[in-house]
Amino acid sequence: MQPQGDAKARAAPAIPRPSASVIVVNPQNEILLVHRNPKSKSFANAHVFPGGNYDEKQDGSQGLAFTAIRELFEESGLLLVHSSSSMPSNSELDAAREAIHAQKRMFRDFLAQYHLRLNTESLLPFTQWITPPRFHTQFYVAFLDETRAAGFSHGDKEERLPTPDGGQEVIAARFVHPQRALEEFSAKQISLFPPQFYLLTTLAGILNGTQNTPDQRERVHSLAHGSFGNMVINPRPLPGHDVKGTGYQVLTYEGDETRGGSPGRLHRSKVWFGPGGAAVGVALERNFDVFSEIEPHVFSKPAKL
Repeated sequence: MQPQGDAKARAAPAIPRPSASVIVVNPQNEILLVHRNPKSKSFANAHVFPGGNYDEKQDGSQGLAFTAIRELFEESGLLLVHSSSSMPSNSELDAAREAIHAQKRMFRDFLAQYHLRLNTESLLPFTQWITPPRFHTQFYVAFLDETRAAGFSHGDKEERLPTPDGGQEVIAARFVHPQRALEEFSAKQISLFPPQFYLLTTLAGILNGTQNTPDQRERVHSLAHGSFGNMVINPRPLPGHDVKGTGYQVLTYEGDETRGGSPGRLHRSKVWFGPGGAAVGVALERNFDVFSEIEPHVFSKPAKL
């Protein structure tokens, strides 16, 4: 018989790793997506927002906003800094990306060398997602016209593809309108995970047209600084749902009638999974207004990651 303490240790749930991801919106209402390597250990072949895990060596006590901007820089070459900063050349940026990604250089040392000040103030909190046992991700949204950025800023521009690691993690990057990304996913041209689908769907309802407007930015700011931005979402399978019979899984979110929400309230997704666990279809069911009808009491207090 194993000692009781050992049994408890084995039963202890894994603590998800803190991570950060940033949704970058350009003046054309396009969002930056990176394409993960099909052989990657996480999110293989999926289109995701740039981001990654908190790195104690690189990030120290700077916080997840620092992590988000570092990962964005490593994966896309886009660097969010204050307008007073003098920008390095493209070759200097590329050399820094490669060295930082390889842990041969500290991100903070690179910033200090060129007197760069990160624009962490441009990052707006845009929900946290807990996907046990691996990640607890703070999502942010940032508008390029509210910050200064180095790197490409619209369309399928090729000369700054993120290849600091030889394609081990990311093989491509592009700006695409959220509605177009959802259409490509529906046509099975790209792969998305439920958090990305959820956030793209939310932004597609706001970022109409091909020109970003002050009203649209204000609506996103309103979400970020309201109950939506504070939501902590921990997807759970709907108890009793017949996955084999229906062919899809139902993931419930906090605020659903089965997760503390009012009777009749739906906050869930139907998810069709394909080979390797990637989602090949997602249908979001959310029958309340995210601006005015969120029930904050059913959500966990946002964690300080």
